[in-house]
Amino acid sequence: MNIRIGYGIDVHRLAPSIPLFIGGVQIESELGAVGHSDADVLLHAICDALLGAANLRDIGYHFSDTDSKFKGIDSKILLEEVVKLVKTKGYHVVNVDCTIILEKPKLNPQIPLMQAAISKILEVDVDAVSLKATTHEKVDSFGKSEAIKAYAACLLNK
Repeated sequence: MNIRIGYGIDVHRLAPSIPLFIGGVQIESELGAVGHSDADVLLHAICDALLGAANLRDIGYHFSDTDSKFKGIDSKILLEEVVKLVKTKGYHVVNVDCTIILEKPKLNPQIPLMQAAISKILEVDVDAVSLKATTHEKVDSFGKSEAIKAYAACLLNK
């Protein structure tokens, strides 16, 4: 058996009048994530976890934020491409475990929608996509709603 673990992290600033996408789902919010793509912090962290586990560098290497073809791109497309890259090395996803740090809005009601979107792209059962949401208790830039962060761990099998 050839298994690999990977770890990813992503951070984006928050600003008004921008849509907020997390886990492939648009979330109602006064603030949205700033980025070159749709700035889906969770999907970006998952991409880095998968790429790292397969020793394929990182999301910025494959999808540069200076390349105009990725401007405003739906991060679900980026994750789909990462899954294809992982498959070229003979791996498939076993599971992901993720944590999102965001002061508001509360994400628990949207977690099943995010799990469904992510599991479809990863080609795994919904039960293989663990998502948790937490706040920073009003401490630092995350707690003051200035930024959003996501952590992701994954297991790949060949």
